[in-house]
Amino acid sequence: MMIPHLSKPHREAGLWRVMALLLLLLAVTAIISVLLGAGEVTPARALAVLVGHGDDEATFVVGSLRAPRTLIGIVVGISLGVAGALLQAVSRNPLAEPGLLGVSAGAAFAVGVALCLGASAATLRIAVGQVGALLGCLAVLSVVRLRGMGSDPVRLILAGAAFSALLASLTSLLLLFDQRAADEIRFWVVGSLAGRHVDDLLAILPSLVLALAISAIIARPLAALALGERVASGLGHHPGRVRLLVVLAVALMVGAATAVAGPIAFVGLVVPFAARALAGPDVRRTLWLCLPLGPLMVLAADIISRLIVAPSELPIGVLTALIGAPVLVVVVRARRLPTL
Repeated sequence: MMIPHLSKPHREAGLWRVMALLLLLLAVTAIISVLLGAGEVTPARALAVLVGHGDDEATFVVGSLRAPRTLIGIVVGISLGVAGALLQAVSRNPLAEPGLLGVSAGAAFAVGVALCLGASAATLRIAVGQVGALLGCLAVLSVVRLRGMGSDPVRLILAGAAFSALLASLTSLLLLFDQRAADEIRFWVVGSLAGRHVDDLLAILPSLVLALAISAIIARPLAALALGERVASGLGHHPGRVRLLVVLAVALMVGAATAVAGPIAFVGLVVPFAARALAGPDVRRTLWLCLPLGPLMVLAADIISRLIVAPSELPIGVLTALIGAPVLVVVVRARRLPTL
C-alpha cells in the first residue's frame, strides 16, 4: 500500500502556519517581558504606560529598561539560534553549538581583554567580540580540519569543549589582575540582558543584518551540501567557500550577541533542535523557524530570571543552561548520534 506524502505546497503551508503561531507566541512573550520585572513597577502600571497613561516612574522603567532589554533579547535570540543552525548544518553535527565550539568563549575572552585595556564604547566591544568569535571558531575548526569536519562529531565537540574551558579559565584569571574591570568582566562570564540600552542594540544591528543576508545567500548551498560535497559541487556550489561564509556569519552574530549580552549558552543547541523537530531536516526551513524560536527561548529565560529570585535577578545564562543541558543529554544518549 502506498503511503501518501504531502505535496510541496502543503508542506510550505504547514511551515507558514507554524511560523504564524510562533510569531504570535513571540509577540505575547515580548509583551509579558515588558509588563513583568523584579522592580516595584507592577504589570498594571506597566500596561498603563503602553496605553499612554503611565506615571513617570513606570514610564522610565518600561521605556528605558524593560523595552530595550526585550528588544535586545529578541536580537540576541535570533543571532544565537541562527548561528547554531548554521554550525550544525555545515558540520552535519547536531551537537555543534557556539558555546560548545569556542565561539562564545572566544568572543567573551576578547571582550574581557578589551575591558581590561580600558575599552568602553559599545561599537568597540562588538568589533572585538566578533574578532574573538572568529578566531575561536577558526581555532577549533583547525584542530579537526575544516574539510571533512562532519566525519567525526565527537572530536569536534571535544576540541570545542576543551578550547572553551581554556578560554573561560583565562577570562576568569582577568578578574585577579584588574579589579577595576572585575564587575564588567564577571558580566561576560555569566551572560545577562540587564542594564542594556538602545545604543547597544543599534550598535549590533548592522552586524546582524549582514550576517542574516549571508545566511540567506548560503541557505540553498547548505541544503545541497547536506547531500554530500560531490553532489553540491555538481550543482555548481563551492563547499569550501560555503564553509568560510558560515564561519563569517556565525562570528558576526555570536560576536555581537556576546558583546552585548555575554556568553549565553545552549541557545544555539536547543533552538535548532526544536526547529528541526517542527520543520524536518531541510536547513532552509530550520533557519526560518529559528527566527522566532531563538527570541522565544531567550525572552522566556529572561522573564524567569527576573522573577524567580525577585527582587534580585539570576543571570540568564543560568536559565538557558538549565534548559539546554537536558536537551544535550537527550541528544547524546540517543541510540545513534544523528548526522545532519
